[in-house]
Amino acid sequence: MRYWPTLVMVLVLAGLGLYLYVIEFPQKESHERQDTTDKKVLLFDQETLSGLTIKTDRHELVFARTPERGWVLTVPLNTEADQREVQNLIRALVTGIVSRIVEDHPTNLTPFGLANPMMTITVAAGAARETFSLGDSGPLSSTLYVLRESDRKVLLTNLAPKDFVNKTLMTFRRKDLLHVSQGDVDRIRLTYATTEVVLYQGQEKPKSKWKLRYPIEAEADQTEVRALLFRLEDLKALGIVDPGPERDALAKTLTVPKVKVAIHTADGDQTVKLYQPDPASGEAIAETSPDGPLYRINPTAIRDLTKELFTFQDKRLLGIDYTDIAMLSVKTPTEQYVLINQQNEWVLEDQPTEKLDQQATDLFVSRVANVPAEERVIKQAGPLAPYGLVTPAAEFIATGRDGKVAGKLSIGSHANGLAYAMGLRIQGIFQIRADLLTQIPTKKDLLAASSEKTPSSH
Repeated sequence: MRYWPTLVMVLVLAGLGLYLYVIEFPQKESHERQDTTDKKVLLFDQETLSGLTIKTDRHELVFARTPERGWVLTVPLNTEADQREVQNLIRALVTGIVSRIVEDHPTNLTPFGLANPMMTITVAAGAARETFSLGDSGPLSSTLYVLRESDRKVLLTNLAPKDFVNKTLMTFRRKDLLHVSQGDVDRIRLTYATTEVVLYQGQEKPKSKWKLRYPIEAEADQTEVRALLFRLEDLKALGIVDPGPERDALAKTLTVPKVKVAIHTADGDQTVKLYQPDPASGEAIAETSPDGPLYRINPTAIRDLTKELFTFQDKRLLGIDYTDIAMLSVKTPTEQYVLINQQNEWVLEDQPTEKLDQQATDLFVSRVANVPAEERVIKQAGPLAPYGLVTPAAEFIATGRDGKVAGKLSIGSHANGLAYAMGLRIQGIFQIRADLLTQIPTKKDLLAASSEKTPSSH
C-alpha cells in the first residue's frame, strides 16, 4: 500500500502526457499551420499551377504549362515563353507574405490603387482559380496593396513592385535564339562570306577536347571554343518582328549574312544567320528559320561570332602536351641541357644520378609546353633576322614517348614585355609574353634548389 502515492503520480503524469499528445499539440500545430496559411498571398502549391493570365491596361497575356515545353504563351500569340521570367513572377506570388489584412470586403478601393489596378493576375491549378489585383505601393516602397478575389480582402503584402511593373509581351517571350547547352553540342560550323570554320568535339576519354576539322585538321583552343559556346547561349533578341508585312519588308534588306552559325546536338541541328544590312545604323538582325520571326540583336554579337581561324587554333606554340613530353632539350646562349622524364621523375641527361627539384622542373616544363601565342605577326615564316630568330634567345625541342620530335619552340628578340617566337604547332611568327625568358633555370639552379631542400647529414 505504501506505493500507491507513486502510482497515482504516474497515472496523473500519463494522463497529462496523453492530453498533451492527443489534444494540445495537434491544436497548436493546427493553429501554426493556419497562421502560416493566413500569411500566404497565394495558397496554391507552385508545382500544381497549370495556367496564368496577366492583364494590364495595355495587354492580356495567357500562359499554359505543358509537360514537354514548360510555360508557353497562348494569347495574344502562340509561342515559347521566357521560362525564367514566368517562374520569377510565380515565385514572387508563392513566396509573398501578407503583412496584415487592411480591409475585409472593402467598399472603396481607390485609396489602395485597386479601383484601376496596375495588373490583374489569375493563376490556375487544375480546376481551381485565384485572382489578384495589384494596386499601389504600401507605406514602404517594397510593399504592395493586393485585392484577393476569393475572400475579397485588401492585403498589405511584401510583394516588390519591381517584380510586376513594366512587364510587357516582350518580357515574357522567349528571347534565346538557340537552345544551347554546352555539354550537348558536339559540332559547330561558322560560315562566312568567303570561308568557313568547322569545330567538333573529339571522343577521347575521360574528357573530350574540341578540335578543328576545317579548313585544317588541328587541336582547337579550348578556352576560345567555350567562350564561343557562352556567346551562343547568351545570344538574345532585343526585339522580335513576327511574320507579317513588317517582317517581309525587313527581310528584303537582308542579303548575305555576316556569319551563319550551325550547331549539332543529339537532338538535331540549329541554325542562326546574322545580318547587318546597314552598318552605319548599328542595327543587326538574326534569322533562325526562313518563315519564322526576325530578331533585332546587339551588333556586338556579329563581332563576337566573326572570328578568323587563328582565334580557334590551339595557340600553345611548342606543339605537344606537357604530359606527353619524354625529353626536353633546352638551349640558350649561356646554357644547354636535356631533361628526361624517367618514370615520372625528371633527371638531367648527362647527370642522371643527380637529384633535381621536381616541383621546380615540372613548373618550368609546363610553362614551355603551355606558352601561347598572343598575336600573329606573319602567317608564313619568312626572313628570320628581323625577329632575332636566326640566333634565338632560347630554343626548346621536345621528344614524345615514341622517341620522335613532337615539339619545337624558338624565342627571338624581345621588347616591352613581348618576344617574337616560332613553334611547331602553328606556322608563322608570333608574339608571346617574354616572361618565359626570365624563367629558364640553369642546370646549376635545378641542382642547387634540390640540394637546399636536402637535410644536412651533419
